[in-house]
Amino acid sequence: MALIINDRVKETTTTTGTGAITFAGAVDGFETFGAGIGNSNETFYCIAHRSLSEFEVGRGTLNGSSSTLTRNTILSSSNSDSAVNFSAGTKEVFCTLPAKETPSPVTVSYTHLTLQTIYSV
Repeated sequence: MALIINDRVKETTTTTGTGAITFAGAVDGFETFGAGIGNSNETFYCIAHRSLSEFEVGRGTLNGSSSTLTRNTILSSSNSDSAVNFSAGTKEVFCTLPAKETPSPVTVSYTHLTLQTIYSV
């Protein structure tokens, strides 16, 4: 199993609770997790309830048929960064690159030989 990150992967779900998410189909104009991530692979995800303030960002694994996503590691959430017990209603699930997994920019300094000035970028 590989860690796969892809653009424009978004599905809906009506799954409740803290367990695996069962996908209900791609949002118009987006790919399914099966097409964009692939069976049995891992990805970073966000789950956001459409009408409530519930959300979760984490790393999960698609099952062999890409019909469910197991929520392995929760990185941030509306439940104090723990697994969210999702309420009834439609949620959107999409592939993302979490801030905690993104490298911080590095400040680079150099000296201009003619002007002897230090620039930071």
